[in-house]
Amino acid sequence: MWYIILQPFKVIAFTHRNLPLEAIGKLHLDDLAMEETLPPFKRSFQFSELLYLSTCNRSEFFIRCEQWVNEGFIKAMVLSLSPGLSEEEAEIMAKAAEVFEGEKAVEHVLRVASSLDSLVVGEREIITQVRKAYDKCNSLGLTGDFIRILIRHTVETAKEIYTNTAIARNPVSVASLAYRQLRQLGIKDEARIVFVGSGQTNSILAGYFKKHRFANFTIFNRTKANAEKLAEKLGGKALPLSDIETFKEGFDVLVVCTGSQEPIISETIFRSLNMAETSKKVIIDLGVPANVEAAVSQNRHVHYIDINSLRRQAEINLQSRKEEIGLCEEIIGKKTEQFKVLEQERKIERAFGAVPLKVKAIREQALGEVFAKEVNTLDSQSKEVLDKVLAYMEKKYNAVAIKTAKEVFRSPDL
Repeated sequence: MWYIILQPFKVIAFTHRNLPLEAIGKLHLDDLAMEETLPPFKRSFQFSELLYLSTCNRSEFFIRCEQWVNEGFIKAMVLSLSPGLSEEEAEIMAKAAEVFEGEKAVEHVLRVASSLDSLVVGEREIITQVRKAYDKCNSLGLTGDFIRILIRHTVETAKEIYTNTAIARNPVSVASLAYRQLRQLGIKDEARIVFVGSGQTNSILAGYFKKHRFANFTIFNRTKANAEKLAEKLGGKALPLSDIETFKEGFDVLVVCTGSQEPIISETIFRSLNMAETSKKVIIDLGVPANVEAAVSQNRHVHYIDINSLRRQAEINLQSRKEEIGLCEEIIGKKTEQFKVLEQERKIERAFGAVPLKVKAIREQALGEVFAKEVNTLDSQSKEVLDKVLAYMEKKYNAVAIKTAKEVFRSPDL
C-alpha cells in the first residue's frame, strides 16, 4: 500500500558525491531562468508537481510523475534545462545522477534538509535553501499539495534534529571557527579590520563580519579589481597590495589569506601597519603555507590565530557531528513513517473533497424541491432555525465522514 501511495514521488539528485562542482553548476538556474525555464519544463515532462533545489554542491529535482525514470529520461531532462551541454556531457550527468523513489525519496529529502547529505555535515544553511526553493517554485505554480505537505514536514524534521541533537552545535569550517575565536576575544563592532586577499575563504569570513554589524573594512589584493568586489560587499575600501607598506590608518584585526608561497606580513610590514600602537592586535592567518612571518606570530602584542589550530578543531568538531548521525537517522526513520501516515490521511481528505459539495446539493434539493411545500408553510423565524440546524448537521457530517475514514485507515484490525 505504501509503495502505491508514495511511488509517484521521485527525486533526481546531482550532488558533490558523484559529480565535480563545475558540472553541477551547469544545471544552476537563477531566478529569471527558473521563471522562464521551469514551467514549460514541467509541462514538457508531464510532472504533476516539481520543486527545483540548487546549492553550491547540488542540483535536485523533486517530482511527481508516473513515468519510469531511467538514464535516457534524465539525459533528456538535462539537455532541456541546459541546451549548451554536449551529448557526451549529458550522458555523463545522467549516469551519475542518483534517483530516489517513493519512501526512499521522502527519506532523502529529510536527510538533505537535516544536512546529513551535505558536503559539510550539520551546516544549517540548507534548511533555508530548501524553504526558499519551495517558495519560489510554489510562486511559479510548480508545486502541489503533496510537496507542500512534504516540505512542511521536512522543515519540522530538520528543526527537531537541529534542536535535539548536537549535529550543528560546533562549527567545522575554518572561517566560522576563526570568527568564533575572534568574538571570544571581545572585539568591538567599531574595530578596524584589514583583509589581505579577497579569495573565497576571506570572502566567507567577511560575510560573518558583515552579518554582525562590523563596518570599518580595508581590503588589499594583488589585483585591485578583486579587492573592489569584496570592498563593495562590505562597504569598505579597496587598495592594491603594493600600498600595504604605506598604509597609515592602523588596524585591530588583520585577516590574511593569499596563495603566496612566501609570507606576506613581514616584521617590517607589521610595524608599519601597527603604527607603534600599544593595544594588542589579532591576526588571523588562513594561508597555506602561513602568510605571516613566525616572528610576527610570536610577538607578545599579537593574538595569532592560525590555520593549523583551526583545522585541528574543525576535525574534532566534525567527528563529534558524525557521532550524532546515528541519532539523527533514528529521527529521520520515525519522521518518514509519520509522513506516510500523514500523506494517507491527506489522501483521504482529498478524496472526500467533493463530499461537502454533494451534501450541500442534497440539502438545497431537500429545501427547494422535496420538502418545498412543507418549508413554505413555516414562518421566517422557523425557516431560519431550520436552516441553522441543517447547516450544523452538514458541517458535522463532513467532519465525521473524514474522521471515520481516517480511523478505519489507522485500525490494525482492518
